Amino acid sequence: MKNFALIGAAGFIAPRHMKAIKETGNNLVAALDRFDSVGILDSYFPQADFFTEFERFDRHLDKLRRQGQKIDYVSICSPNYLHDSHIRFALRHQADAICEKPLVLNPWNLDSLLEIEQETGRRVYTILQLRLHPAIQQLREKVKAMPANKKMDVDLTYITSRGHWYHISWKGDLAKSGGVATNIGIHFFDMLIWVFGSVQQSHVTRLSDSMASGHLELERANVNWKLSIDANDLPPAVAAQGKRTYRSIVIAHEELEFSEGFTDLHTDSYRAILAGQGYGISDTRPSIELAHQIRNSKVS
Repeated sequence: MKNFALIGAAGFIAPRHMKAIKETGNNLVAALDRFDSVGILDSYFPQADFFTEFERFDRHLDKLRRQGQKIDYVSICSPNYLHDSHIRFALRHQADAICEKPLVLNPWNLDSLLEIEQETGRRVYTILQLRLHPAIQQLREKVKAMPANKKMDVDLTYITSRGHWYHISWKGDLAKSGGVATNIGIHFFDMLIWVFGSVQQSHVTRLSDSMASGHLELERANVNWKLSIDANDLPPAVAAQGKRTYRSIVIAHEELEFSEGFTDLHTDSYRAILAGQGYGISDTRPSIELAHQIRNSKVS
């Protein structure tokens, strides 16, 4: 059984990490969040120590280490702009880091993390759960089997409506979240590159606080993509049903259905990480470089 600590326990994604730690037979020893709305801990690890101050959390982990109860992994679910700092914290506590995406906001931060990995002998893992989805894996195998000179036409649309709170929170701050393309698009960009190959060209056609769109030329695909948090961008038929989210990937005029099968992907990610087979810094670099390029692009 491995000992885990969790940073960002009150966030939206944290329960998936708690569930994954529980289902892989491990123990959450301590959790941190500046907000104390963390009753979800009772469903998974009611005995976990909880802290709202980073300094006390740091001191507690150090005390555990001195008592021979060292933390093996730190799971990081904090706001995007804090990931880099919290990963460094984990490695310096002689623990491996398991960090939500995006691993960092700027590509050059990855180089520093690689150096700290080498200095400490610890590993940095990230969650790229779409790579574990059966429908995405089947698509990748299909693309691999195609003639090398063939490119597919792909249309990706992801509308996930958010209220006014979004723009007031850290997610609405470009410097903290990386903007829409990074905050809600990074896992789709990773999936596209993983399936269709490296980026050859990228053009951004729209870019605002609430939506982004553009065109990607990948090794094996031409991709038109659109991301939005504005409910007004929902297709009328979807909005009429009272739905607030719309996800569509059309490949060569055929819809790819992958709306189901997400339930256990974080747990599957943890199983791979615990087996030493998780995704690391080099795996996440292409999508981070692309997202960085998009948010700094001129609209064409």
